[in-house]
Parts: sequence; structure tokens; C-alpha cells
Amino acid sequence: MIFPAVWRILPGPAWVRFLLVLLLIAAIVAALFQWVYPWFSVTFDIEEASVEAVP
Repeated sequence: MIFPAVWRILPGPAWVRFLLVLLLIAAIVAALFQWVYPWFSVTFDIEEASVEAVP
């Protein structure tokens, strides 16, 4: 799994590692909202999609 590998790489005691993991998660979420989601919404025009009901 990825999480145990990241946990072993991070320096410091457990509480410092926990804070670093929280910072990593926050950075990933921020990058998703800043760059990935806007790119996705422009590239894949989801507002024009329609779903038809099957009778």
C-alpha cells in the first residue's frame, strides 16, 4: 500500500508524521481544486450531457 510507504519515509515522531500527512492531504486537495477540477470541467463539457429516461 502507499500509506505505509509514505509513513516510513516521513521524518520525526508519530505526531510530526501525522501533521505532515495532514499537510500532504491538504496540498493534494488544494491542487485538485486549483488545477485538476477546472481543467476537467473545461475539457469534458459535463453541462451539455443529457440522460434519457428508459420507458
